[in-house]
Amino acid sequence: MSARKAKLSHLDRRGAASMVDVSAKTDTVRRALAEGRIVMSKAAFVAVRDAQLAKGDVLGTARIAGVMAAKRTADLIPLCHPLALSDVQVRFTLDAKARAVRCEAEVRTTGPTGVEMEALTAVSVALLTVYDMAKSADKAMRIEGVRLLEKDGGKSGAWRARG
Repeated sequence: MSARKAKLSHLDRRGAASMVDVSAKTDTVRRALAEGRIVMSKAAFVAVRDAQLAKGDVLGTARIAGVMAAKRTADLIPLCHPLALSDVQVRFTLDAKARAVRCEAEVRTTGPTGVEMEALTAVSVALLTVYDMAKSADKAMRIEGVRLLEKDGGKSGAWRARG
């Protein structure tokens, strides 16, 4: 943070929570990419990988849950703007050595505000869905590392996470 005090955009002059007025902002193409992972036991990992869980296709269901969550972000996070999303992609990568399922969500729109929260929500809900569907095999699974990787568009332009 700079020497100046950062201005919090979701607080009004009195310090009360307030939605940001984006009506004067220009519509631009917006994109955000987020990631996270769920670490599990070897038995749970094999069951997810080989689609051997009683609840069915874990990753297919989690992919749909992530897409649905991105579309409902404004219903979950009070000060988020409802957005017309152009595209939501939820992808999984299996890491046998780490016994982890990595989730990546990429969200796009054209509008006056970004889609970072939608990408983060998609990853979070997709991983929660993996947990729900695989908890019979491992209740000690850990969801970790949920973060924004990239964002493009808007006045602030492109941003990339380091490391």
